[in-house]
Amino acid sequence: MTASSRRPLDGIRVIEVGQLLAGPFAGCMLAYFGAEVIKIEPPKSGDPIRGWRVVEDGTSLWWRSLGRNKKSVTLDLKQGAGRALAKQLIDGADVVIENFRPGVMEEWGLGPADCKQTNPGLVYARISGFGQDGPYANKPGFASVCEGISGFRYVNGFPGEAPVRPNLSIGDTIAGIHAALGIALALLERERSEEHCGQVIDVALYEAMFNLMEAVVPEYDGAGVVRQASGTTVTGIVPTNTYRCRNGKYVVIGGNGDSIFQRLMQVAGHPEMAKDPRMANNAGRVVHERIIDQALADWCASKDADDILALLEQARVPGGPIYNVEDMVADPHFNARGLFEQVEINGKPLKIPAILPKLERTPGRTDWPGAAVGSHTDHVLRELLQLDEEKIQSLRSEGII
Repeated sequence: MTASSRRPLDGIRVIEVGQLLAGPFAGCMLAYFGAEVIKIEPPKSGDPIRGWRVVEDGTSLWWRSLGRNKKSVTLDLKQGAGRALAKQLIDGADVVIENFRPGVMEEWGLGPADCKQTNPGLVYARISGFGQDGPYANKPGFASVCEGISGFRYVNGFPGEAPVRPNLSIGDTIAGIHAALGIALALLERERSEEHCGQVIDVALYEAMFNLMEAVVPEYDGAGVVRQASGTTVTGIVPTNTYRCRNGKYVVIGGNGDSIFQRLMQVAGHPEMAKDPRMANNAGRVVHERIIDQALADWCASKDADDILALLEQARVPGGPIYNVEDMVADPHFNARGLFEQVEINGKPLKIPAILPKLERTPGRTDWPGAAVGSHTDHVLRELLQLDEEKIQSLRSEGII
């Protein structure tokens, strides 16, 4: 195996029994970096996300990205025979990922205590809205709800208006990243420990978002400050804002370093502000935020976005455009950095995003896009569980696979 083809999780087997987004995104990351991810789905329908958002030829385009590199195996976990087969697969695995309501896996005899008896080295990752214990454990926990209670939504939006969300299920994705990190840490610890035992990873969506909250807690506890929504700015850092240009496009300017601020105000036509001792440091600029922002807003409104960005680059001031996906796909830097990979679906090319981070010696890659429901069922049952064709056909006729 060459250095370029090796991946850090080669040889790690993962059983993914989650659905929709948080668990499957964790599985997607692991599969991208070499793990053999066997995704267990309900027979016929599969993961509901196969039918979400933009659908082409009966399958969501999202699934082609989220399901990449995974082996799809159909098992009806509501039937005892389906659960028994799942248990056999888990017994031969390194990792389980599940994101059902707390208690469901235990009801099925597939909880951590059940699996540890026959596979003590198993790393068991659980993703839920509010965690496996505590008074809210059994509450339904969709990303939207968990982003709200985490404190994340409260600081998003404009003062006096309803908090806003990005047009993404960010809570699910962030939870999935936390789960993938937890799995990597647990696998590393397993290799280093004498017992070679696995452990349970308990990821809650609201806690994953809580982990993004920077200084919100110590500022409240130490100074009684409750951070509020601040529109397009960041409270206590000036100037950093989004400005509308003459041609209707927006630019982001980050001029909050002391020397950067001086260069910014010079190029913006305000040398007097660049030299003003009251604005020489961030604390002073916070006091004069309204004046500074108005000057920059007027400057941007007088020129097109490309002209503003060219002047900022010339002055070595951080600035950039607000991109949509069309802009990203056309951008030479995005392409030079390899942020898009092309797969083929029914003879047609499709771009999907690369999975980060980048690794120098053992990078991840897409081997195949999200496959059809159950497309690997026969192979996995035959190769891993040593079932013969007659048994497989019997399971299929009974609706178990």
